[in-house]
Amino acid sequence: MLKKSPILSKKNLLIGWGIFIIVVAGVFFLGMLAASITERRAEIATLYANKKIEINGINAKNEEWGLNYPREYDTWKKTKNMDFSSKHLGNMTEDQLESRPEMVVLWAGYAFSRDYSAPRGHMYAIEDVTHTLRTGTPGDDVKDMQPSTCWACKSPDVPRMMQEKGIEDFYKAAWSEHGCEVVNPIGCADCHDPQTMNLTITRPALIEAFERQGKKIEDATPQEMRSLVCAQCHVEYYFQGDSKYLTFPWDGGMTVETMEAYFDNANYADWTHTLSRAPMLKAQHPDYELFLMGPHAQRGLSCADCHMPYKAEGGIKYSDHQIVSPLKNISSTCQTCHRDSEDNLRNYVYEYQDKALEIRNRIETELTKAHIMAKTAWDNGATDAQMQQALQLIRQAQWRWDFAVASHGGSFHAPVETQRILAHSLDRSMQAQLELQKTLFALGVTDIAMPDISTKSKAQEYIGLDMDKLQKDKENWINTTLPGWLEKAKAEGKIISNS
Repeated sequence: MLKKSPILSKKNLLIGWGIFIIVVAGVFFLGMLAASITERRAEIATLYANKKIEINGINAKNEEWGLNYPREYDTWKKTKNMDFSSKHLGNMTEDQLESRPEMVVLWAGYAFSRDYSAPRGHMYAIEDVTHTLRTGTPGDDVKDMQPSTCWACKSPDVPRMMQEKGIEDFYKAAWSEHGCEVVNPIGCADCHDPQTMNLTITRPALIEAFERQGKKIEDATPQEMRSLVCAQCHVEYYFQGDSKYLTFPWDGGMTVETMEAYFDNANYADWTHTLSRAPMLKAQHPDYELFLMGPHAQRGLSCADCHMPYKAEGGIKYSDHQIVSPLKNISSTCQTCHRDSEDNLRNYVYEYQDKALEIRNRIETELTKAHIMAKTAWDNGATDAQMQQALQLIRQAQWRWDFAVASHGGSFHAPVETQRILAHSLDRSMQAQLELQKTLFALGVTDIAMPDISTKSKAQEYIGLDMDKLQKDKENWINTTLPGWLEKAKAEGKIISNS
């Protein structure tokens, strides 16, 4: 008869004990996980069951939302911080015209030639739009430079006003008409339903753009909504017709070419350039459109995944509402997916940006020359027929340049597409110069004097801006008119008195 090996029996015993320990440990950790989930659900339920105030309708006061959702509100308040500087911009004030004075010439005849600064956090939305020279100094004897549409993305007071006045009536009013109404900066009610806290679209332009494409916002997934709430504002848009109705030019598609075709078919121009006389297009900030063409969107990521990373506190997991560059906190943004060092990840971003900006800088030099060459041709008697082709190329070149550089983070969101667009812009800039050289030769012009535009002030003087007067008028307006708007808003309860 065979006998059991004592070695085999001992081995089986060890295996048995090992399995037992693993099972016990597994049960223990599953119990801990279940307890954690129960605790988290309980805490979330407690949050909803113990709201300090009831928020109904469109409540634009972020401070009141903060009473119910203090964690999110505390991180939102950090949008006021100006403490992060990347290799290329950050969340601090930076005068872009001072850094790149060619842009003054590129925007000659348009308000951006007066003032163009790097964007800051959401809490500065109202302050920045009221203080910029681009909104002028409207008053009793000065007409508004801008329509009320310019408020559209600056405040949760906007959907409130649209509900009260009607969408079209809101848009077509003068910008200053709503100065004491639009007073709370971008915040909670812009993106959240107050009853469910679900993400929601509060700007009609996005809903209307979807409808014209045969789509419905209601069909968007929760993950898609984490980008679409951003796409309410971070998109290309224009003011359509006499009513200045906010419109997204997406009817034929969302590429730089399809939107250009949309504007061409409508015979639309934002302004006529004062030097070249070209009918120009001004790109706003096509962030969403370019993002969709990049690798992160194509792999299912949303804007919030990188710009609003999750945080944990006790049993609660919530989104960081500071909404800042992912490079500020790589460990909780990039490194949640990419197993690489912070230095390497940061340098990958810089490499994308550097290569795109190398092309951008060349365009700004060559496109500026094209505008000045066009002015020289007009000054020497060029005809409309002689200039038509060159002006069309200038329009195309600047649209592509602006589309790429106006997008926040475009050189990283979609590096291949951004470099393609910039390359086409440079190509058209050079083609415009060739066309203009032919015209100038026909006019007998062989020498073109290029002005000194090496600084912002010199460039603004060249295009005819009286910056001393503009700045003094604005400073006086900020000190006199603006306080009245805020005092009236506080008196009417539209803004928290200590804000």
